[in-house]
Amino acid sequence: MDEKKLFENLVADGLLTDAVAQKLLSEASSSGRRAEDLLYDRHLVPEEDIARAKSALMKIPFKKVALADLTKDLIASIPEETARNYKVIPLSRTKDMLVVGMVNPTDPQAQEALRFVAKQQKINLGVYLITPGDFDLALQKYSPYKDVVDAAIRGLNIRPGQKKGDSGEKLVQLEAGVAVSEEAPIIKLVASTLKEAVNQRASDIHIEPQRSSLRIRFRVDGDLKEVSKMPIELHQPIVSRVKVLANLKLDENRIPQDGRFRTIIFGRDIDFRVATFPTPAGEKVAIRVLDPTTGLRTLNDLGLVGTNLATVKEAIEKPYGLVLISGPTGSGKTTTLYALLQLLNNEASNIVSLEDPVEYYIDGINQSQVQPEIGYDFASGLRQILRQDPDVIMVGEIRDSETAQLTIHAALTGHVVLSTLHTNDAVGVIPRLIDMKVDSFLIPASVNVMMAQRLVSKICQSCRKPEPLPAKIADLVKKELEHVPEGMLPKDRTKLWHAPGCEVCKGRGITGRVAVFEVLRMTPQLEGVISAGVTEQKIIEEARRQGMITMRQDGIIKALNGLVSMEEVLRETSEI
Repeated sequence: MDEKKLFENLVADGLLTDAVAQKLLSEASSSGRRAEDLLYDRHLVPEEDIARAKSALMKIPFKKVALADLTKDLIASIPEETARNYKVIPLSRTKDMLVVGMVNPTDPQAQEALRFVAKQQKINLGVYLITPGDFDLALQKYSPYKDVVDAAIRGLNIRPGQKKGDSGEKLVQLEAGVAVSEEAPIIKLVASTLKEAVNQRASDIHIEPQRSSLRIRFRVDGDLKEVSKMPIELHQPIVSRVKVLANLKLDENRIPQDGRFRTIIFGRDIDFRVATFPTPAGEKVAIRVLDPTTGLRTLNDLGLVGTNLATVKEAIEKPYGLVLISGPTGSGKTTTLYALLQLLNNEASNIVSLEDPVEYYIDGINQSQVQPEIGYDFASGLRQILRQDPDVIMVGEIRDSETAQLTIHAALTGHVVLSTLHTNDAVGVIPRLIDMKVDSFLIPASVNVMMAQRLVSKICQSCRKPEPLPAKIADLVKKELEHVPEGMLPKDRTKLWHAPGCEVCKGRGITGRVAVFEVLRMTPQLEGVISAGVTEQKIIEEARRQGMITMRQDGIIKALNGLVSMEEVLRETSEI
């Protein structure tokens, strides 16, 4: 397929700018990667829109995969190894015809593999184009995690009460001949656990020893769920294997240790951050899963839309000034920072970041991880950054007065600065900066925009159903949206949406999370409030005057549009 023509079509359809298209094609040429893969990796265009453009170009029909149709017998039509290697999934089968979905239908190796399958089974082939996201979901139909765990346990021949390596040393080190038979099931078990976490789009893996068992839990969409319970005898071998991967000390189990490792899973470069923690039952291990396909997202994907999106884009296009994102831990602030960095990332800008830790690596950005234990913290790093001729500076978090003052200084001296702060809402940003000993008269000249955000569960779009808006909630909605511009309001404000659960969302009714935002601009009126002596009430009055959409209002609009649950919005946000 002609990638240049694909990109031309995407530009013509208004899905991609010409500048971004040329940059990706150039980067693909120099790196040896396909430009299409770069486009998917960076989520610059929705997958289905890319697939439809490819479909028109290749004259191969596009199909959305119906996961409920992928039965065990149907999946068996194509071996798992073939499916993974060539990105092909069986979609349907009759006596004479096997219909498959392919991510790359023009790949000659994939075509050859399919011809071999068809010849073996004496059957004709039909081909549809599918998206990489649908392919990844369909892959979960192969080798359920529970089967892998059961097979690994059987392979180890564990007898109750037979603990392996309680001292923290791997017993397999004593006899080289035993090492292969002892370690192979554990290596496979740990690898399967990591793959399953990536498959389920988990953000964290918890390996937790209990008194008589080992519990594995994944955090998916903010909630922890148990995925496996294993014999306690597996605890030490599993922890040792994770330590080997993260290059941690095997014989140290009295103090916490931190490490990280990278590996390729399903063709994606995944980063895993490992932290051990001693407990009376043994070492607990928490593994943060850093998957760029879920962590690097666009502002639209995050839920920043309408007036809020326009205000933020205007702020980062200014030649200098500070954009501050506030919210509690785990509210997605860093993900929003990365989305902003990707908008600013171009050949003409020198972007330097200070992070703790670097969560995702972005080509074209100079990222640095602070190490407070050796004196390299945000404050000292900021002093060094200013000598690196930066255009854009990203400071992972403003934690103390010194960092706050240096960040303000950087914004005042001709740099675009992005950072985060811990406050409850956008209104609280200015009082927090003053509390951190920033001179109030410097704030209006340095701060462009103050944002706040929270994460709420996104209801499944496949099984969502409308129901009438209860009278009590209808009154609350009317009151909250009274001053919101008509152009931002949904046409139908009489329904709520709920998702009972289906195959796509695995019966949970939710598929991921989306943020609710509020964005407060620095205006001459707000500058007057700061000069006259800041009070939260005066800032609230100015926010209302400039028509700020609050997090609650943003959430209610998203709930009326069927994106999130109204109950969760009301629970997670408050009135201003």
